[in-house]
Amino acid sequence: MAPGATHPGQLALLALLLPLLGALLPGLGGAEISMWPLNTIIPKGGSMKVNCSVACDGNITNFGLETQWHKTEVDHRDKWKIFELSNVENDGTLLCHASCQENQTKVQGKLTVYWFPEYVKLANLSWQREGQHFNLSCQVSGGAPRTNLSAVLFRGEEELFRKSVGMEEPASVTFQMLASRKDHGANFSCRTELNLQPQGLELFWNSSAPLKLQTYVLPATHPHLATPELVEVGTPVSVNCSLDGLFPASEAMVHLARGDHRPPLTITHNGDSLLAKTWINGTEKEQGTQYLVCEIMLADKKVVTKKNVTFYSFPPPNLTLSEPEVSEGTTVSIECQAHGEAVVTLNEVAAEPPSQRAQLKLNVSAEDHGRSFSCSAALTVAGHVLYKNQTQVLSVLYGPRLDERDCPGNWTWPEGSHQTLTCQARGNPTPKLICRREGDGALLPTGDLGPVKREITGTYQCQATSSRGMATRVVVVNVIHNQNNMAIIIPVAAVAILGSVGVAAYIYNYQRKIQKYELQKAQENAVMKLSTPASPP
Repeated sequence: MAPGATHPGQLALLALLLPLLGALLPGLGGAEISMWPLNTIIPKGGSMKVNCSVACDGNITNFGLETQWHKTEVDHRDKWKIFELSNVENDGTLLCHASCQENQTKVQGKLTVYWFPEYVKLANLSWQREGQHFNLSCQVSGGAPRTNLSAVLFRGEEELFRKSVGMEEPASVTFQMLASRKDHGANFSCRTELNLQPQGLELFWNSSAPLKLQTYVLPATHPHLATPELVEVGTPVSVNCSLDGLFPASEAMVHLARGDHRPPLTITHNGDSLLAKTWINGTEKEQGTQYLVCEIMLADKKVVTKKNVTFYSFPPPNLTLSEPEVSEGTTVSIECQAHGEAVVTLNEVAAEPPSQRAQLKLNVSAEDHGRSFSCSAALTVAGHVLYKNQTQVLSVLYGPRLDERDCPGNWTWPEGSHQTLTCQARGNPTPKLICRREGDGALLPTGDLGPVKREITGTYQCQATSSRGMATRVVVVNVIHNQNNMAIIIPVAAVAILGSVGVAAYIYNYQRKIQKYELQKAQENAVMKLSTPASPP
């Protein structure tokens, strides 16, 4: 039996009691009509029985029930009738009426229909900026009686707000919220409650599907785009795009592109910070200035940074020596050649006028061995001057050199003192040096001698040889030992002086022979050049 319906036995009993009650009650006079139940509530589409009874001592006419719904008389006696109402769809009134000895009497009752909402739905939740107010709308269709129908907003299982649905159909119940970071990702739902407890029934409720709220913070500042202004084609460079103060950083999208090209990104998050990394590269066809765009999107908002990047080609210059290894006295040509629009500088001397090529000619000597030549190319790109360099080292072949600078000819030390003796020969290729003492052929000690001993005293003949020639030198070593006998010191000094004079005479004669030999060779070469016919152009 539906809630609010009346049991048939109750109606029959009431039909018998109500006329008696009317006759017993004083002051009723004439006729009295009654209805049971007078006011009731039933579910929509339901049915119920209504008893109309009349207290009348005379003739009863025009006895019935007026209603807007379909009715069927299911039982009756002289002074009562029972009607069944079916398929009741909405609220309305009931009217029991009768005429007692031509005196009209009637009674009116109220019938209320209840039904549950057809649906309850929480309107779609869009992204909400933190700190701003926004509305949550609960959509309700159907449900009655509306005076007993409420909409309740929940966050998870927590009740936040409660409002009456109102009489509008369909109804929209609005709740105002303040977007908070703590609400990000929380589930919100709307529940309708039909409270029929005052009518002796229950509290009926229905809930919408939960929706997740998303809140965000997107700073007004532009992303920081870290990229070089200039990129050489064929050279990958790293590009970073970052933004701080972003929430939730993990749900932001990053768009980093160079023109139509979108390189793959590596995105990392740290709290409210986002960092996107990639590599960009260019080809020869892509030379010139292009836009690099970093776009960070969250919710339906975005912040953008653009920068110009210029791609350029700048090969290093070519530095050539006509001969990388030459004999002293040879003329060498050094050439520096750049590419494109670059201009060159050779050994810090700029080409005049500025051009792609510079040249230098040099008559080399032994001092030029190991000399470094530098070719520098300069290219102006987007207002910046770029440089690239090449270096070459010249190798000069020359005979052994053994002179006072490299091998001092006289060493005099007190016995027992700590000394270092140096004697080196120069030359390319590196000459082999042998120094032997006159008389016994002992080798000249070099390097760290430690405590000097008198046994190393003597005159040494030094000879440096290589494939380019030979050089000689006399080295005298004197060790003064601790004796106060001047007779010994004086002869030693005299011997040393005479030895120095003899060595000097030897060196003088040797140098004269070399000069004479070189003059003779120069004359022969001159004669050969004069006798050689000129080559045809």
